[in-house]
Amino acid sequence: IAEVIGGLLTNSLALLSDAAHMMTDVIALAISLVAVRLSRKPPDAKRTYGYARMEAIGAMINGGLLFVVAGYILWEAVGRFREPPHVASTGMLVIATIGLVVNLISMRLLKAGSGTSLNVRGAYLEVWSDMLGSVGVIIGALVIQFTGWTVADPVIAVLIGLWVLPRTWALLRQAGHVLMQGVTAGMELDEIRNLMLAHPAVRQVHDLHAWALGSQQPMLTAHVVV
Repeated sequence: IAEVIGGLLTNSLALLSDAAHMMTDVIALAISLVAVRLSRKPPDAKRTYGYARMEAIGAMINGGLLFVVAGYILWEAVGRFREPPHVASTGMLVIATIGLVVNLISMRLLKAGSGTSLNVRGAYLEVWSDMLGSVGVIIGALVIQFTGWTVADPVIAVLIGLWVLPRTWALLRQAGHVLMQGVTAGMELDEIRNLMLAHPAVRQVHDLHAWALGSQQPMLTAHVVV
């Protein structure tokens, strides 16, 4: 809220860009929290595998939000390149610095779970992009303050958007792979089949499937003729 008000008062697109990412952070963290809580629920008669897929669904929603925000910022920046507006760099600098502190605290809290949970990784990526955005806004504010080059504002906004998009795509692709029941990374079906057939009691292996319920729950089923 502080960054949105500051962005409107200072007329800074870079600050509004950072505010938009911060807004998606709040939504993303809420989605992540709900997804984590639901994924811990035990299986029941209706959902025999439990709610582990909520992790990938949360990551997919977060990635979609980031794509929408980055797309809007890039579109808005095009107009500002044609007609660079006046930007109040001092207010822009103060608000961006506060945003940077908040992002660093959030990153510290999320870092532990980012390596093991697809969902938390999505939230961590959101905060990481915001931290870079805050740094970018601070640099842009300093450039405008000392040189008067207001085009630095949309340039920073575009750089933030371009940095976020590839990482967002990677997150969406990974979450989509889980939801489409793709084979878990590191598992080779032919090698698994050959190992099973190498057992002297196994005659045939049919309907071999490998997938993952979440980032930490690989699954495998097969029809084995003995």
